Amino acid sequence: MRAGRLRTGLKGWGGVGAMALACVLAVLAALLLPMVHAHGGGDGTDDGGHGVAHGSQARAAQECTDPEKQTLAPSGDDGPTIDEIRSREGEKRKLIVGVDQNSYRWGYRDPNSGGDAELEGFDIDLAHRIAEDILGDADAVQFKAIPTDQRIPAIQDGRVDMVVRTMTINCDRLEDVAFSAPYFRTGQQVLAPKSSKITGYDGTLAGKEICTAAGSTALSTLEQDRADGTLPDGVDLRTTVPSQLDCLVRLQLGEVDAVVTDGALAASQAAQDPTVELKGDAFTTEYYGVAMKKDADDLVRRVNRVLEQWRADRAGGWQHSYDRWLSETMDDAAKSLPPTPQYLRES
Repeated sequence: MRAGRLRTGLKGWGGVGAMALACVLAVLAALLLPMVHAHGGGDGTDDGGHGVAHGSQARAAQECTDPEKQTLAPSGDDGPTIDEIRSREGEKRKLIVGVDQNSYRWGYRDPNSGGDAELEGFDIDLAHRIAEDILGDADAVQFKAIPTDQRIPAIQDGRVDMVVRTMTINCDRLEDVAFSAPYFRTGQQVLAPKSSKITGYDGTLAGKEICTAAGSTALSTLEQDRADGTLPDGVDLRTTVPSQLDCLVRLQLGEVDAVVTDGALAASQAAQDPTVELKGDAFTTEYYGVAMKKDADDLVRRVNRVLEQWRADRAGGWQHSYDRWLSETMDDAAKSLPPTPQYLRES
């Protein structure tokens, strides 16, 4: 830690309690074995066709301009990927989903829930919904906690069937994985202490040290801005961490001046620690999607059908999950709900 940078006088969640909880959660993320989790469980169109051959998303990625639109039309048909998931026997007959377990309100373990702290949050609700559709049981999920920089390797190595972990759809990632239609809209924002003179993604960041998660769109955006000459002078990007919560810990310890991450995540972190706040408006527009293997066309189509049903379900769908988990930390659901999905044209 750099001398003289340790912040003092923090209170409540923003003080020692927040620091301790954040540290504990970060350690749990690294140490806990994959957990088997049991938990009760927009606008839509009818199922689309399924005539696009394997590799259609790969071809689209080569001509990528609007990554959130590079996905396949929804379908309820089975296929080889879904058949493989269903063929698992006994206790192994579960959907294996890569998630976060320390992102407050998205995928986290509430220490106040009593007994074994179960995973819960917005992303967790979606994973249960997908499992219910594919396996007929919302509890048939095996959650694997994975750090930010391991999301794509976990899919490619077959450790998980999919990742539901606040993962932004972008052109670079479409080279490695397939994405569903978007299920959440957000954008990059700056998180800093309330007492900081930083006002947003602007000249007040000059000479400041910023923390980002390795493999995140925040880091790639800042690196691109530096290459383009639009990053404020002297911004230090050397501090990268495996998981986003580690950046909050670094900020609490005074080791960095600010964090850049998705506004949706930053808002949840500000809710944990009232001594920090979002600075300025979002300076990008990004969309979260469910990530899967590139050749898992049948699974992509099935997830897209689930997403359309989830958005249209006014009783227990997207809006219900938003109200339960995110309404206290986000400004307005209308700002977070993606537009009606668009899909690749059938060939």
